[in-house]
Amino acid sequence: MNIEGKVVILRAIEMDDLELLAKWSNSPELWHSLGGWHFPYSSSSTEKYIKNIDNNNMKHQVLAIEAKDVGLVGTVSLVDIDWKNKSTGYGIMLGNIETRGKGYASDALMSIMRYVFKELGLNRIESYVIEYNTRSLGFHTKKCGWKIEGKKTESIYRNGRFHDQVLIGITHQQYDEFMEKNDYWNN
Repeated sequence: MNIEGKVVILRAIEMDDLELLAKWSNSPELWHSLGGWHFPYSSSSTEKYIKNIDNNNMKHQVLAIEAKDVGLVGTVSLVDIDWKNKSTGYGIMLGNIETRGKGYASDALMSIMRYVFKELGLNRIESYVIEYNTRSLGFHTKKCGWKIEGKKTESIYRNGRFHDQVLIGITHQQYDEFMEKNDYWNN
C-alpha cells in the first residue's frame, strides 16, 4: 500500500532507487543539515542498505518520497515507533536540491502525519533539528503546525564546534486543530 498525497506518493524503497540514494548519501550539503554519523557510502553499501530494509518492521520504516511529476525526490522515516505510548520519531530528507521549495516536502509531511494519526492511531510525532537548520525549523513550525518543545544543548558536532538540537513535535490533537484551520486536503 502506498500513501498518497496531493503531489507525492510515499512508497517502499526499491532497488531502482539505488543510484540516487547512493548519490545523496555522499552529499556534504545534505548531511550538514542532518544529525547522526556520516561516512562515505559505496554503491554496494547502499545496495546492502536497501536489501536490508524490512517493510514489516513495526519499529522503523523508511519510505521513498516520489513526486508524481519528477520521480524520487527524497525519503521520510518513522523511527522508534512506540506502540505502547503511541509515539514515533520522524525524519525527512529531500535529496534532490532542485525540487526544494515546490511543495514536495510539505505534502510528504502532511501525508505521513495523516497516516500516523489516522491510520496507525499514534498520538505524537517528534524530531530533532540542528539549530542552524532554520529552513527546517520554519518549515515544520510555521508551515506544518509543529511546536518547538525544547533542546539538547551542544549535542551535535559540526565544523569544529558543538550545536544544539531543537526538539520539535506535534500531537494528534494539535494536528487536528491545524488541519481544521488550514483544511489542507481540500485546498
